[in-house]
Amino acid sequence: MGLTSNKVLVLAVALAAVLFVATVWWWPRLARRTWWSVSGRVGILLATQLALFGSLGIAANQAFGFYASWADLFGQETDQGVVIDHSTNGGTGGPLQVISTSKVQGVNGSRPQTTGQIQKVDIVGRKTHLATPAYVYLPPEYFQPQYRTRTFPAAVVLTGYPGTAQALVNKLHYPQTAQSLAKDGRMQPMILVMLRPTVAPPRDTECVDIPGGPQAETFFAKDLPDAVLAHYRVGKRPGSWGIVGDSTGGYCALKLAMHHPNVYAAAAGLSPYYKAPIDPTTGDLFHGDKTLQNRADLWWLLQHEAAPDTSLLVTSSKIGEHNYKDTLRFIERVQATNRTRISSIILDSGGHNFNTWRREIPATLQWLSGRLSDR
Repeated sequence: MGLTSNKVLVLAVALAAVLFVATVWWWPRLARRTWWSVSGRVGILLATQLALFGSLGIAANQAFGFYASWADLFGQETDQGVVIDHSTNGGTGGPLQVISTSKVQGVNGSRPQTTGQIQKVDIVGRKTHLATPAYVYLPPEYFQPQYRTRTFPAAVVLTGYPGTAQALVNKLHYPQTAQSLAKDGRMQPMILVMLRPTVAPPRDTECVDIPGGPQAETFFAKDLPDAVLAHYRVGKRPGSWGIVGDSTGGYCALKLAMHHPNVYAAAAGLSPYYKAPIDPTTGDLFHGDKTLQNRADLWWLLQHEAAPDTSLLVTSSKIGEHNYKDTLRFIERVQATNRTRISSIILDSGGHNFNTWRREIPATLQWLSGRLSDR
């Protein structure tokens, strides 16, 4: 059974309940001061607490999508990582390969012309040789005969760190939300490319081109769009591409649009931060390169470089979000540029979690749709 299976959660809760009952039942019999009784009390308390914390951990993982599997949890991933491609053409299968397909959940019907389609894909960067799995949502219109020559706008959708791409589908419901909004005429049909920013797991690269290490920014600015353009009917102009993410993904989205406005015409950061952190998960991102470090700081960027011609959206909550004051300050700094366009979603209350982001995603997708073209 997988880590995200409901059966695992039920078994963990059941085990904790059984151990709790056993503790109550056996406690009078273990009340003596013999070494056996003391050892029994310690053992049964420890087992009960481990089962309880295990249940809470599994429940939290199901809610927030931190780890996708047991191998992911214990750092033993076998299907993700940095791929060194020694061929001249990036591999015989091309930069993007479709692994499996499924329909959008909650939509009646079985044909992609009515349900749309979610494709699980593997993407290999021709330039960076980085590889990552992703999910691509194709709207129903993509398969309808009257749209067979039409190109569609595309939005890259990023998780936080560590995050799982599957959570964007199953927990944050990006495909279902996009399809519902398009059906109601509140946004145009768009292709969504959903993945995590961690393209060299388990390291948190913060979408930085690390000197002598993974070139994560180049992957998102060059390799990913090229791979998608080579495989799908996506608009080729800069105005056809947007990017959105939460937490770490939100920081990456804002930075990529500010660094590469010729690629991403609009970016939305849900609960973002504005400067790349340095901690045990990132390691040394800059290796003494002050220029690189400065450009990863969005505050520095707004003060020292020409304002990029792009549109940004940031979100926060008055109560429950640590980035609230920083977000207000960021909005003011962007407004002062008179070139970069800024919008915001500020909730009265909401934490740094999936529930808050699900409340913000419909308006975010509508905002993004209104700033992208299909050519």
